[in-house]
Amino acid sequence: MAINLNQFAEDFKYLDPKDPGTWPAIPKLVALIAILAGILVAAYFLDTQGQIDELEAGKVQEAKLKEDYLNKKKQSINLDLHKQQLREIDQSFGALLKQLPNRAQMDALLVDINQAGLGRGLQFELFKPAGGEIAKEFYAELPIQVRVVGNYHDMGAFASDLGQLSRIVTLNDVTITSAKDGQLQMDATARTFRYLDDEEVAAQRKSAKAAKAPKK
Repeated sequence: MAINLNQFAEDFKYLDPKDPGTWPAIPKLVALIAILAGILVAAYFLDTQGQIDELEAGKVQEAKLKEDYLNKKKQSINLDLHKQQLREIDQSFGALLKQLPNRAQMDALLVDINQAGLGRGLQFELFKPAGGEIAKEFYAELPIQVRVVGNYHDMGAFASDLGQLSRIVTLNDVTITSAKDGQLQMDATARTFRYLDDEEVAAQRKSAKAAKAPKK
């Protein structure tokens, strides 16, 4: 075995790299195997690796497309349900909007609030708008300062009557203190609302857009 190893070493010892044709058989075979191995390695890194990367990227894209497809399929299945829910929301919004008076109906609403208090035997000492209207996106809020004098039961009934009006009226910042002759005094802010007409909505949106625009 030692002789064979020595002979193997001798075959590689005196090789002429300029004339591989004169090499013994074993060095030629080893050189051929090395060349083939180099070609395979180079082919892997130059071509096969790129194809593997493309395959992995394709798998990721495939998984994403499947997920998008399933999501869209769920949306299409529930489309009728979403349409029905949208119709119900529109109907609810329309019903709420009808509870808001327009500009022409505001005076009548203020009279209704006043009559609700008088009907319960309350005495109004203050009933006036607390500043101007507060414009929102599609409606305006009108706060009204209210001060009435009466007994506790009548004040509670007055608050209940306001809640039963066909228009939306809320009582806020309520304070009750003692008054003369065993009566009570209630100070509150009554808030009522009206919807804006098309021109007012357009003006409100224009104003909001101008406020958001960067100043030059």
